[in-house]
Amino acid sequence: MSAQEPLILIVSGPSGSGKSTLVEKILELPGTMLSISCTTRAPRKTESDGKWYNFVSEAEFKSMVEQGDFLEYAQVFGKNWYGTPKRWVGQARDAGKDLVLEIDVQGALQVKAKLPGAVSMFVLPPSRAELEQRIRRRGQDSQDEIERRLERAGKEMLSYSSYDFAIINDDVERAGKEAQAIALGSRCRVTRNEDRIREILKSFGG
Repeated sequence: MSAQEPLILIVSGPSGSGKSTLVEKILELPGTMLSISCTTRAPRKTESDGKWYNFVSEAEFKSMVEQGDFLEYAQVFGKNWYGTPKRWVGQARDAGKDLVLEIDVQGALQVKAKLPGAVSMFVLPPSRAELEQRIRRRGQDSQDEIERRLERAGKEMLSYSSYDFAIINDDVERAGKEAQAIALGSRCRVTRNEDRIREILKSFGG
């Protein structure tokens, strides 16, 4: 019997919405693993290669695009490139785990087009004011960058209806439980369990 295709769990949301925290909550569930994206941007002081991102040169990224290595890829703010390598789907299948993708709206739509069975969650902040406070508290961005992030957030949130689920992250503990519940519930879809169900039915003579 061939290995079951992994459940693909997509988590998107504006910068500062708390999506990384919710991804960490999903990864607390047994049988999950993270897809590590590639990016051409420079690592921040708190980041190390291979944890959340693999940092590559623009030439390396373009070479990967030409070789068809990405499940999805996009350019953000007209400068840095981000992409999800296809190999993670195979690694999740081989490991018998579900794959969690933390990607932006452009990437999520690309993945859903290629893998319609993927389950997508959109994380929203409770308000623009709260999002701005969160971004400022990080202390990583200039005023121009903050304004650009807020403008982009407003545009990204218009895509909420393209997602299967929306999580309003006004209480991180509750939001984390909701993200886990979506992941667990998605594992119980009839379409994911038909082979096993048929085997059970056979034992009843069905």
